[in-house]
Amino acid sequence: MRPDSCDKHSEKQVHLYCHDCNENFCLTCLTAVHRSHNYGEIREVADSFRQRINDDDERIVSAISCVHEQPGQTKRSEEEFLCDVEDVRKIVLATGDIVKRSVDDQIADVLTELESVTAESTDQAKNVQETCQQALLTLESFHTYSRELVDKGRPSDVTRAAHDLHERAEELLNSDVTAVEYHPPHVTFTPADVTQMKRLTLIGKLAVITQEQSGRSFAVFVLTVICDLYFKHYKLHLKTFPLPHPLGDYYFIIYCIQKY
Repeated sequence: MRPDSCDKHSEKQVHLYCHDCNENFCLTCLTAVHRSHNYGEIREVADSFRQRINDDDERIVSAISCVHEQPGQTKRSEEEFLCDVEDVRKIVLATGDIVKRSVDDQIADVLTELESVTAESTDQAKNVQETCQQALLTLESFHTYSRELVDKGRPSDVTRAAHDLHERAEELLNSDVTAVEYHPPHVTFTPADVTQMKRLTLIGKLAVITQEQSGRSFAVFVLTVICDLYFKHYKLHLKTFPLPHPLGDYYFIIYCIQKY
């Protein structure tokens, strides 16, 4: 504790306090310096200061209590945040699985269609080959028989078989087996534009809103509702009701949004 003597006159005791200078002083200082200032007796001033100190201390104690509670609240908020993050992570993964399954289903559909086209075209090629092979055997058999008849047959054998053999030849030639051709389909695949898909939001979009942004968004929302009510109610039903702002209707709204 500091002594009760005056800082400027050590032989004098302090009895007064100057509110303007925030210092104790003696009667000599009163005459020389503090006569026109706001001052009072130390005992009375000390009582009022004690009350102010007590008030400040109560606020400090309240702040201490809040600071003590803050770690626990922070821990609880962090746990809630981590739970929310885990829920979002599960939703992201679940949505991703749905998208992946959708892509896999599309791949399976395309491959199934491709396999079906392949099997059908393969059967057509096999049928053409079998038809050609059968026709070839028939033609070669006719050729062998006709050559043997001409080279080794008796004249009576030739005359007996000539008519039927000619009709058979005409029948075989008219069948035109070569007209049966294999025409495979032209199969192509146009892949999706992956560069465009990279810019698409396939599973959704993450939004992170801080408490400050949330408060401002709410303020803008309230202001929008108020302005909307003004224009719908007063403009439509009470057209003579003036908006108390010199900037006018729309300028006033813009002004308020920027302000808040």
